[in-house]
Amino acid sequence: MEGLNYIGAGLIVIGAGVGIGRIGGSAMDAIARQPEASGKIQTAMLIAAALIEGIGFAALFAA
Repeated sequence: MEGLNYIGAGLIVIGAGVGIGRIGGSAMDAIARQPEASGKIQTAMLIAAALIEGIGFAALFAA
């Protein structure tokens, strides 16, 4: 059963990394389309990334 915890923790980290990567990529696309809105886009991106990291840490502690 110990090995399943490690597998679960690895999946959590991979999922959080993919989520943050998608947010960053989408934000860069949005900034490329509307450079004047970069401040608002970056703020929203950082908030979303922080929420994903928080959920990832909580899930790691649960695993």
